[in-house]
Amino acid sequence: MDEEYDVIVLGTGLKECILSGLLSVDGLKIWKRFKGSETTPDHLGVSKEYNVDMVPKFMMANGALVRVLIRTSVTKYLNFKAVDGSFVYNNGKIHKVPATDVEALKSNLMGLFEKRRARKFFIYVQDYEEDDPKSHEGLDLHKVTTREVISKYGLEDDTVDFIGHALALHRDDNYLDEPAIDTVKRMKAFARLSAVYGGTYMLNKPECKVEFDESGKAFGVTSEGETAKCKKVVCDPSYLPDKVKKVGRVARAICIMKHPIPDTKDSHSVQIILPKKQLKRKSDMYVFCCSYAHNVAPKGKFIAFVSTEAETDKPEIELKPGIDLLGPVEETFFDIYDRYEPANTPEEDNCFVTNSYDATTHFETTVKDVLALYSKITGKELDLSVDLNAASAAEPDAA
Repeated sequence: MDEEYDVIVLGTGLKECILSGLLSVDGLKIWKRFKGSETTPDHLGVSKEYNVDMVPKFMMANGALVRVLIRTSVTKYLNFKAVDGSFVYNNGKIHKVPATDVEALKSNLMGLFEKRRARKFFIYVQDYEEDDPKSHEGLDLHKVTTREVISKYGLEDDTVDFIGHALALHRDDNYLDEPAIDTVKRMKAFARLSAVYGGTYMLNKPECKVEFDESGKAFGVTSEGETAKCKKVVCDPSYLPDKVKKVGRVARAICIMKHPIPDTKDSHSVQIILPKKQLKRKSDMYVFCCSYAHNVAPKGKFIAFVSTEAETDKPEIELKPGIDLLGPVEETFFDIYDRYEPANTPEEDNCFVTNSYDATTHFETTVKDVLALYSKITGKELDLSVDLNAASAAEPDAA
């Protein structure tokens, strides 16, 4: 440890791992620090056959995380499995989220006339190209709001609800009064490594202490009496509790079942988004389900996660609408954890702290935090303009 590094990354969270990979690709010298029961009931199977991610999320096929993985060449070592379906909760029932004009016409989410209006809107989104004015239909999406675009097509409130929350994956309704370009890009997206680059990994190190000089700037990390010096420290909120603020809590239920979620066409992997208006809540609720087909549970077992931003101290009651969609459940585990955001100024103390994970079932907010920290650390924007088709076609050749 008696070396000096450009950046020391503390923890094994996804954000910390992505940042260490990106910074290593940039040629920075990184030090990555890794953190190093009860008997399982017979009806649940053997415990070693479970591999439960405490913060599971889906990766959007055209999302920012895919582009980050391509940039760091991690995709050479990964296999991806498509999600069987994405669903939305509407008027007490589960419906498949329509992603195209054809699916809109078949969807039970809308009546006959609303289907026609939605189909026209979907066609507009599918055909929209930022560099082709002919596809804009006279609308400058950088100036007009999402509400104004939607009003042009006369869509009903329930339709706007599932488009905004289940298709564009917005977590609140602020997007309606913001430029429509972001929502359109999100809808279009819905429809369609450190060790290698010289990073140093330290496994199973005891608790680390961030060291500060007289001016309050971090200059290193001490573990087992040794101090590794650095110019910057990256970590999650648990390492620097005095430099973060509590901004909320996440309520989560982990449910073990022996069947797929009803009304999802026997899907082994699925997400269901329950918009807040449908539940009369302040925030959306999310259901994530995977199964033995993903090697996370014994044969025949399914694992479902129900999560939301906690509004009370009773997760069992708050999460009931999502749990009720699952059908019979063999075992349920409840948890509430605090959510933190950095309250420090990195330019003053050299500490770059990540946000806690939110309740969403996708990585988009996670990667947004990573990219923001990357820009603060390096002083530059990360170029993610990757041709995904070309990248995927190149993989077999690389093999």
